[in-house]
Amino acid sequence: MDATTGELLQKINIPDDLRKLEDIQLTQVCDELRDFIVDVVSQKGGHFGASLGVVELTVALHYVFNTPHDQLVWDVGHQAYGHKILTGRREVFHTNRMYKGLSGFPKRKESEYDTMGVGHSSTSISAALGMAVASQYKGEKDKQHIAVIGDGSMTAGLAFEGLNHAGVTDANLLVILNDNCMSIDPNVGALRDYLTDITTSHTYNKVKDEVWNLLGKFSKFGSSAQEIASKVEGAVKSSLLQQSNLFESLNFRYFGPVDGHDVNHLSKVLRDLKDIPGPKILHVLTKKGKGYRPAEDGSPTQWHAPGLFNKETGEIIKVVPKNPQPPKYQDVFGHTIVELAEKNKKIMGVTPAMPSGCSLNIMMNAMPDRAIDVGIAEQHAVTFSAGLATQGLIPFCNIYSSFMQRAYDQVIHDVAMQNLHVVFCLDRGGIAGADGPTHHGAYDLAYMRCIPNLVVSAPLNESELRNLMYTAQHKDNGAPFVIRYPRGQGVMTEWKTPMKKVKIGKGQKIRTGSDIAILTIGHIGKYAIKACEQLDAKGINAAHYDLRFVKPLDEVLLHEVFGKFDKIITVEDGCIVGGAGSAVLEFMAMHGYSAQVKMLGMPDSIVEHGSQEELYRECEYDDIAIVEHTQKMIGKKANASAKASA
Repeated sequence: MDATTGELLQKINIPDDLRKLEDIQLTQVCDELRDFIVDVVSQKGGHFGASLGVVELTVALHYVFNTPHDQLVWDVGHQAYGHKILTGRREVFHTNRMYKGLSGFPKRKESEYDTMGVGHSSTSISAALGMAVASQYKGEKDKQHIAVIGDGSMTAGLAFEGLNHAGVTDANLLVILNDNCMSIDPNVGALRDYLTDITTSHTYNKVKDEVWNLLGKFSKFGSSAQEIASKVEGAVKSSLLQQSNLFESLNFRYFGPVDGHDVNHLSKVLRDLKDIPGPKILHVLTKKGKGYRPAEDGSPTQWHAPGLFNKETGEIIKVVPKNPQPPKYQDVFGHTIVELAEKNKKIMGVTPAMPSGCSLNIMMNAMPDRAIDVGIAEQHAVTFSAGLATQGLIPFCNIYSSFMQRAYDQVIHDVAMQNLHVVFCLDRGGIAGADGPTHHGAYDLAYMRCIPNLVVSAPLNESELRNLMYTAQHKDNGAPFVIRYPRGQGVMTEWKTPMKKVKIGKGQKIRTGSDIAILTIGHIGKYAIKACEQLDAKGINAAHYDLRFVKPLDEVLLHEVFGKFDKIITVEDGCIVGGAGSAVLEFMAMHGYSAQVKMLGMPDSIVEHGSQEELYRECEYDDIAIVEHTQKMIGKKANASAKASA
């Protein structure tokens, strides 16, 4: 691995080593840390812009605070690469996001410096507050608790819930608002405008230096520090007038905004804030991609996770295949919803801050008044969609499967109970790959199929996705409709097929057979198709059925299966517990059938990160695993058939 390790960085194995340096050396540490991140990510891939944007902040935090005794909590965590490098993981950082390597996010079992496992947004304030209250209870008065949260993550309700609770405590909590005006896509909403008003306030900036100069004198006042803090608080309030009302009204002392790329000034400010008791917020201004010109000048969305790139030129390396490739499922969704919306004026698109990730940006460009990004607010996205549906519109609410977990109550209470016509498109259903367990869509089939009134489906391929979307928006459907599909490419190069209505609850027979039945749901059925071909060569005649729906189940299809086969394998790209296989077993029990059933899918354990193919293999539901389990179930019959064919 060719990565530059500077003369100072190579001496820093843990933050204690960093704290031995002089203040004047911190700028060089930041330069070396930034170069190291650029070197590794350009060759190995990963999140990029966010980590470069907080290099100075990361160095300052570990320089000033006594981590891991002081508790540092990162929100989301895709910006924590510098943190990992400074906390004992520099030598293995090249394994970041690789199978069996470092996680791409902070992870408690990976390091004592990772105080909270993260991957979803807006959890840091609540977690850090819990830590602060626990420290109070245990009498740990010297312990500091710092939550680093981005302006995008601040739009979620959970962040405000944490702020609201913290404001009525005297917990030793510092919230650092990392304001770079971006999440993955540009931020939306009133909070964005509010923060912009603060950062451009002439009134504020006029007194900023005076206030911080006063703070800098804390060390000279000893026991009078609280009195000085009170004066500073008064000065900030009177000088800002109405600018800080949002945070001040929640009983937070607001400080900033400060330059997030001046490591020495940041260090000074953080030292001063250590002496101020109670909940406080420091507003830090940063720029994603800072220090790497192509990322600074380019699209922040593109440089969020650019893949491999030439570090010298900034050219993103794209492998151009010789033959046409299938599209990503998200792009099939993006183009298909536009097709449908052109013919059905009732269709609306809704996403919680992932327009490029789910490809709703295609509709946003074509029909800006009908495609809505509500910010990082999954609960709001679902109930907002329910509100649209009460007025006769048909919202397609596109949320990543793992993020939909955050809006489960809203699906039940606001949509299902009222039987409203909302179409949930769950992107990233199943194994998500290198993002790991926080992003695997493991549970949606299980947690959706138990809810009354919902239709729950998964397409075998791109054409099926289009058909299900077409069916879901049909006026005689009118019920909540779930369509889940995976991350990544489909299987069809000629995918733009004419759309046709699918009978709800109707599966399909992919191929006939006599020895064993393989039942699949969704895209993972492609492995069963491969497995059946391999089994043919081994003298095993397998039938393959695509369930297409887990709710309602195709009972006619299942009666056929159980009436003909005594050996059955179910395959799903999701959790085995409560999923499609469980639904099949429930059907078998309810109707008095008896058969040997093997369920393949994600085990009842946390699946770590790696490529999708590596994890399918590990969890044993790729084509190789299907063949192996089929041979075990067939047993002597398979051996006899093989001998006969020989």
